[in-house]
Amino acid sequence: QVQLVESGGGLVQPGGSLRLSCAASGFTFSLYAMSWYRQAPGKERELVAGITTASRTNYADSVKGRFTISRDNAKNTVYLQMNSLKPEDTAVYYCNWLSNYWGKGTLVTVSS
Repeated sequence: QVQLVESGGGLVQPGGSLRLSCAASGFTFSLYAMSWYRQAPGKERELVAGITTASRTNYADSVKGRFTISRDNAKNTVYLQMNSLKPEDTAVYYCNWLSNYWGKGTLVTVSS
């Protein structure tokens, strides 16, 4: 059974940092690309960042230079380091595998 469990969200002030984690199980993690998405209130879910099996990365233009996606295959975990956070980064962040599998999400709120 595939499980994706996100953690690390919370309330942070503008300019602050958070690191999200997604612990994966139920499949051979090292063989697959992984992605982070987010959904802000009243908006559609959007791709934030992706990482291939070779750790090649891609980012939404809105987060380039501020967010970093990484993976630890030994821990079956994908991370999202978020720096210089802005209020517009407020959203529920979801881990994704193969487009159809999602975690329950972790809420990130950027506010003073």
